[in-house]
Amino acid sequence: MMSDTPSPLPARVPLHTEPMGVWASFRAAQRNVLELIPEIATRVPILSGRTGKRWHMLMDPDGLRRVLRDKVDDYPKSVVTKLILEPAIGDSLFVAEGAEWMWQRRTAAPVFSHRNVSALGPVMTAAAERSVARLDRAVGRAADLFEEMVTATFEVIADVTFSDGSGFDRAAVHEAIEQYIGATAKVSLLDILGAPPWVPRPNRMFTGSAMRATKRLADRAIEARKADGAKAPPDLLDLLMAGSDPESGRQMTTAELRDNLLTFIVAGHETTALTLGWALYLCAHDPAVQAAAHAEAAAVLGDGVATVADVAKLPLVRRIVDETLRMYPPAAFLSRTAMAPDTLCGREVRPGDTVILPIYALHRHRLLWDDPDAFRPDRFADPKAVPRFQYLPFGDGPRICIGASFALQEAVIVLATLLARFRFSAIPGKVPKPVMILTLRPQGGVWLKVERAR
Repeated sequence: MMSDTPSPLPARVPLHTEPMGVWASFRAAQRNVLELIPEIATRVPILSGRTGKRWHMLMDPDGLRRVLRDKVDDYPKSVVTKLILEPAIGDSLFVAEGAEWMWQRRTAAPVFSHRNVSALGPVMTAAAERSVARLDRAVGRAADLFEEMVTATFEVIADVTFSDGSGFDRAAVHEAIEQYIGATAKVSLLDILGAPPWVPRPNRMFTGSAMRATKRLADRAIEARKADGAKAPPDLLDLLMAGSDPESGRQMTTAELRDNLLTFIVAGHETTALTLGWALYLCAHDPAVQAAAHAEAAAVLGDGVATVADVAKLPLVRRIVDETLRMYPPAAFLSRTAMAPDTLCGREVRPGDTVILPIYALHRHRLLWDDPDAFRPDRFADPKAVPRFQYLPFGDGPRICIGASFALQEAVIVLATLLARFRFSAIPGKVPKPVMILTLRPQGGVWLKVERAR
C-alpha cells in the first residue's frame, strides 16, 4: 500500500465460521453466493462436504490448473451454471462444451485479436469522454459511480457490437438483461439439493419474456446487417459474420451469432463496469494511491482523453485494475461438474461431484497472498512474479475469457481518463457491500463525492 497511514480495510464479504445445512445454504445463496464460502477456505487448499450432493471447494493453484487446463474436458461447467444461463445466451461460447465449444472458439478467437481490440479503442475513448461530460455536471456532490460505469461500458459494448444502432434499442436490451439477472440468476433450493436439470425451478419458470423479446430484436438486426453488408470499420457483428472455423469452414447461423453477441453484451459491459466501480471505490478509500494515479494519468494525458496508445504508459493505473480484479473479481464463484473419477489435493472426486472454484477465496488466501484483505496495487509491479493459477480474474486454460484483453484495455482507458480529471472521496456511511448473484456487485452502489482534480 502506498499510504503511510494505515486505514480500515476495504469492504469484505463476511465468510461464515459455522457449518451450514441445506436450508442455511439456500438462504445464504439467495442473499449472496459468496456467503457459502467458509472462512477456513482462505487457509486450506481444499474442502469437501455434502449439502444435498457431494461437493469440493478448491483453492489450490495446482488443483485449479488440473481442473481448468490439464483435465478441462473432465470438468465441464456445472448444471446450475447452464440452467441459469442457457435460457438467455443459448449454447453459445460461454456455455457450450466439447466440439460445439471448440468450433465456436476457433471462429471467435480472431475477432478478439490484438489488432481488432486495438482498432476498437476509439469507441472506448469516446465513451470515456462522454463519462467526463456527465461527471462534470456532478462536481461538488455525490454520484453513484457504479451506475455511471454501467452507462459508460454499455455504450462501449453497444457501439462495438451493433455500431450503426439500427434495430437495436439499447435501453430495452439493458433493461432485459437486468430483469433476467434479477429474476433467474439466484440459486434455487433444488439446485442446492442437486435435483436433475429436468426438474422445473419455480423461480425460472415464468421469467425471461423481456430476454426473448431482445433475442427477436437481435435476430432482426442481424438479418438486416446481412442484407445491407458490413460497416466500415467493421464491428463485432461484422467480424463474427465474416468468421469461420478454420478446420471445418463452418460459419455461425443467425441464432448462433445472436447468442454469442448477447454473451458479449452481458459479459462485456457488466464485468468491466464492476471493475471500474470497485476501482474508483478503492481509490477513494486510499487517497495516496489515487493521488499517485492522478499524477501519472495527468502527466500522460494532459487535458486529453486516454487512447490505446496511452495504455502502456499508465502502469500504476493498470496495477490498480489488476488489484481491483484480485479483491473483487466479477466472476468470484465458479463451479464445475466432475465427469470422471479423479483426485484433487488427496481427495477422491467421483463422477457427478460438484467442484467449486471460489475465486474470491483464492484471491484472499492467507497462504498465497501477503495481507490479502488490503488494497496494495504494487503487488502487481511485476505481474510475472504472481503465479499463474493463484490469480484467476478471467479464468485460465483453454476456456480463459476470450474478451480479457478487451476488458483490460477499456478499464485502463476509462479509469485513467477519470482519475486525470476528477478526485473521488468516500462518503461516511456509504460503503458498498460486495454481493454476488451472477457477478460480484457493489450492493447500494458506489457513492462517492466528485470534485475536480487539483
